[in-house]
Amino acid sequence: MTQTSSPIVPQPGIMKIALYEGGASKLAGVENVVKLSSNENPFGPSEKAREAVIRAAHALHRYPNTDHAGLRAAIAEVHGLDPDRIICGVGSDEIIHFLCQAYAGPETEVLFTEHGFLMYRISAHAAGATPVQVRERDRVTDIDALIAGATERTRLIFVANPNNPTGTMVGLPELERLARAVPQAILVIDAAYCEYVGDYDGGAELATRLPNVFMTRTFSKIYGLGGLRVGWGYGAREIVDVLNRIRGPFNLSHVALEGAEAAVQDRDHVARCQAENARLRAWLAEALAEKGVPSDTSCANFVLARFADQDTAVACDEALKSQGLIVRRVAGYGLPNCLRVTVGDEASCRRVAHVIGQFMAERAGTS
Repeated sequence: MTQTSSPIVPQPGIMKIALYEGGASKLAGVENVVKLSSNENPFGPSEKAREAVIRAAHALHRYPNTDHAGLRAAIAEVHGLDPDRIICGVGSDEIIHFLCQAYAGPETEVLFTEHGFLMYRISAHAAGATPVQVRERDRVTDIDALIAGATERTRLIFVANPNNPTGTMVGLPELERLARAVPQAILVIDAAYCEYVGDYDGGAELATRLPNVFMTRTFSKIYGLGGLRVGWGYGAREIVDVLNRIRGPFNLSHVALEGAEAAVQDRDHVARCQAENARLRAWLAEALAEKGVPSDTSCANFVLARFADQDTAVACDEALKSQGLIVRRVAGYGLPNCLRVTVGDEASCRRVAHVIGQFMAERAGTS
């Protein structure tokens, strides 16, 4: 008997997902590369977090606790929040996935901006929902476009603030206006980069006050714990209760929980990283601008370098690779003429600026 087609098929939407590609970390034939493609903290985690991870390794044979009480209490203390309104996940990616799984689905829509984080589309498809993309205005979230793009089928609206990969952001009053204009949907403020802004709570006060606002955060950026994969969300207790019902009981390891708890309590390390990032981000943006490569004012730990066209951006990327410098092409985000450059340490920033300057000079000489 010949079988012409398999009766085993995935749920609708799954095969529409384009596989996510993380920032490259290796170059063929190059041993000592500088990775500036994933917005990682070049200074790494705090010593207190490292020590906590080493201690936790002695209990690898034990299951982790299921309620994440210690980490939630530490987060709540640092940020002045209610621990019962906090949920922890495997990076903020998992929280995003939980939200789509719990609140979206067939015949519903998930709304986001044209240059928004790729996981919004992926998680919407995974839940069987329809992803809806709206325009931005000069690479900045357009609140009016989001309000106009919402329908009675809209269940979730994702706004990364600051946004990845543009680095731009909008004010909290604008986000409140959006939440109030679309009360049938949950406004999810993705605040993965909020610690790089300064006096900004990531939307925590809005999520405390408005029942349809939810905030997500991560330990992968300022805390330097990308390898442990820890994130968290904050909002109405009713939403957290729903998300916990689909969360795996052991989604975070004991090592991850202990490392994150120590990291969030080490405020001195965070302050040092904030100060260095602000200094080097400003220096890098100015250095690139002087070489004919503009960027929008970034509120995160990267700079979105803009070139005249896609060919120039690709050629510059190849020039950087030839010198062992890995940045991120962002054509997949609808920005083919741009390169996203993580703000590294001072030596890395100077190397990037030097190579891009040489490239632009040579490009001008051959044009």
